[in-house]
Amino acid sequence: MTEWMPGLMFLFTMGILLLGYPVAFSLGGSALLFAGIGYFLGVFDLSYFGAFPERIFGVMNNQTLIAVPLFIYMGVMLERSKISEDLLETLGLLFGKTKGGIGISICLVGALLAASTGIVGATVVTMGLISLPVMLRYQYKPSFAAGIITASGTLGQIIPPSIILVLLGDVISSAHQQAQLSLGNYAPSAVSVGDLFLGALVPGGLLVGCYILYIYIAAQFNPTLAPAVPESELAALKLGELRNKIVLALIPPVLLILAVLGSILGGIATPTEAASFGCVGATLMAWVKGQLSKQTLRNVIDSVGEINAMVFAILLGSSLFSLVFRGYGGDDVVGGFLTNLPGGVVTAFVLVMLIMFLLGFFLDFFEITFVVVPIVGPILLTQGLDPIWLGVMIAINLQTSFLTPPFGFALFYLRGVAPKEIKTSQIYKGVVPFILIQLFVLGLLWIFPELILWLPHWVYGT
Repeated sequence: MTEWMPGLMFLFTMGILLLGYPVAFSLGGSALLFAGIGYFLGVFDLSYFGAFPERIFGVMNNQTLIAVPLFIYMGVMLERSKISEDLLETLGLLFGKTKGGIGISICLVGALLAASTGIVGATVVTMGLISLPVMLRYQYKPSFAAGIITASGTLGQIIPPSIILVLLGDVISSAHQQAQLSLGNYAPSAVSVGDLFLGALVPGGLLVGCYILYIYIAAQFNPTLAPAVPESELAALKLGELRNKIVLALIPPVLLILAVLGSILGGIATPTEAASFGCVGATLMAWVKGQLSKQTLRNVIDSVGEINAMVFAILLGSSLFSLVFRGYGGDDVVGGFLTNLPGGVVTAFVLVMLIMFLLGFFLDFFEITFVVVPIVGPILLTQGLDPIWLGVMIAINLQTSFLTPPFGFALFYLRGVAPKEIKTSQIYKGVVPFILIQLFVLGLLWIFPELILWLPHWVYGT
């Protein structure tokens, strides 16, 4: 009976989540329900709950997690102060003479927004509201435009510094320590958020480069996909005005992102300290642009409060879930299953990635990070996988999942803000080439893990 309880608990929780109940309460409620059932059946010891207050204190005392609300504030402030709109307009003017130039500029803006927010929904919605009307006005094919926006919006999963990598880095670090302790290494090496940032830089840049290359080549072979901006519109802008736009709209946010990321990677500041600097910088930029009103600040704080409450409520609910799951010996059941698969660690890794890909259709990154990764992460790391490589591969895998029809989250976000004349089938069609690019990059990272690992090893000399 006991060996079936972890699987039943996991399936029941997934079913509740699919019915649309709040994630944090679904996780915590399922844990309490199965703990109660197990207690009355005599197969669960309620003393396991004695560890829950320690877990809550551990979350409260985790210095890395303090960076999460700060990064959220930085991203929301940049979004609400219309800095992203100015970025898009300026880059659009710079690349406007090129076929596909607007698409390339949107890809670059998506990368910059990704580095500042890391919130897929916010980036896709923002890009959809701002850039989709512009692309349609310049006669971009709707499916091509939709594919560019959704793909660019999901870059927040992989381009540092993003809150998603902060959270995944913290979970991977804990999984690495558990794996090393289980192997008898009582002085395990540390894996930091900065390590994951470094590991994600090259794959993130590779994805952006592949996106831009595809947009450019597709536009050259089929100009009707993405026409250039008419010369008459570009000629109306004087050189001095363009220079001013670049100075005011492009350089400040780029410098801010480089300062935040560089201070973390260079060991000058912790992620929390760098995030606080980013908050101040984003606020000052909004003030200089004349966008820092009381109403804007109130809206930013309200949005930050909602997102932050959601993230940490899920974290506490998942802590309770994992506590009961381990109380039933679920980690041993999963570990025994994965380690006994034919093909060893390769088969186990592929199976875990496939399961996460499918879960990405129904669950957000936060739920998968807090629920699934702590269960399977230590098992895979015990089998010899590198924690930095594993973390980056998980991030790109889920990014691909959020792009894939028919359930990809990014597609739903764009559908919610796209004009009615754009059909859902056009959005699905437009994203297919970018999914193929994602799979191509995943394959490269599988074959050449050095693309992820060489930068952390070079910086830290390991």
